[in-house]
Amino acid sequence: MTDARALVPYDSLFPVLSTLRASGPLTTSELVERTGLTRKVVTQRLDDLVAAGLAEIGGLSRSTGGRAPREIRFVNGGGQVLVAELTARTATAGLTDLAGTILAEVRTDADPAAGPAENLATVEHLFDQLLADRPQGSPPIYGIGIGVPGPVAHDTGLPLGALAVPEWVGYPVEERLSTRYGLPVWVENDANLLAIGELRAGAARGHHDVLFIKFGYGIGGAVISSGDLRRGAKGFAGELGHVRVVPESQDLCWCGLRGCLTQVVGSRALSRQGREAAADGSSQILAAIQGQGREITAREVFTAAAAGDPVSTALLSRAGELLGTVVAILVSALNPSLVLVDASLLTAGDPLMTALQKTVAERALPGASQDLRFTISSLGNSAALVGAGYLVVDELFSPDILRLWAPHGTPVGASELIHRPPRG
Repeated sequence: MTDARALVPYDSLFPVLSTLRASGPLTTSELVERTGLTRKVVTQRLDDLVAAGLAEIGGLSRSTGGRAPREIRFVNGGGQVLVAELTARTATAGLTDLAGTILAEVRTDADPAAGPAENLATVEHLFDQLLADRPQGSPPIYGIGIGVPGPVAHDTGLPLGALAVPEWVGYPVEERLSTRYGLPVWVENDANLLAIGELRAGAARGHHDVLFIKFGYGIGGAVISSGDLRRGAKGFAGELGHVRVVPESQDLCWCGLRGCLTQVVGSRALSRQGREAAADGSSQILAAIQGQGREITAREVFTAAAAGDPVSTALLSRAGELLGTVVAILVSALNPSLVLVDASLLTAGDPLMTALQKTVAERALPGASQDLRFTISSLGNSAALVGAGYLVVDELFSPDILRLWAPHGTPVGASELIHRPPRG
């Protein structure tokens, strides 16, 4: 543990710190007003935060008569966070500051189906590369946030396992990374991290109720309600991909059912349907692409539709209608103000998005769909890394965890205290 100045008492430290993070820069008087604490207590806590490198005295505020007061701001660069995301095709790692800003990013090919040991070894290699490249004198690393495929049990940090990659079920991701790096670690479903990133720094800012849709190899999602991520009783909130939408389908999904949304709408399904249209010649554009030796993936189906191919347009429209059927139910049940779709493939106005919006408007409860907005992720491939950075910092500065490391003045080296706090 480092010899840092203790940050106590944490019960008065939290409101000062959280208010600075959310609303700074502020004057001491403004902090007194917003926190309800006495000026003496606020001044003491600010002294502690400045000594810990988490706050700094800034410029002069506007005078309301007499000498202008100084503003105090949270120091976003006072620490850094290692972040990572595993998708169906890639492993991405990065460094963020304490405000979720990405400072460095590296990416390589990966396959979650290869199992957690191999994939986490890849992530560790990327982390090591990022750490080696940090300039001398860089701020301390406060923690690690990582997104994995499939739901995660929030209380234990153990993956519950995506249905496509059951090898992840129960794998001790947190313990492995915490042991290797000596840092507190938070593990989260990749779609949840995408939603957190967009909520805090992207297209969902200002919205308190959001339905997020991840469109990729499968179909996933996340639910934001009253400004907070909802994980559900067992971590499965937002998992809309295995609702049966085509019961008569004879193709068996990896979940064991037939006709799941993922099976008939996801990029894997669109790739298969596109290859069939190219092979039988029903789509001249896709056949021409295949004739050039290019693989037909979902991206080629979107490209062909944009070029006017009626077959590709029909495939995407059907996918949008099926997706909209499920989303309409969720819109009626959850009443979001925004349906946010990740930017991996979809664009505003493409046939799938158009059919999705039309179907929701036709099938959702009219009051729930009135004024409902649809938009595409603004952070793109970086959303999950931004979300992971925010997740770690929010957890570290939450009341329950802050009280564990505050007496030591820093979370650096406090992973045992945070993950396995003493009893009694």
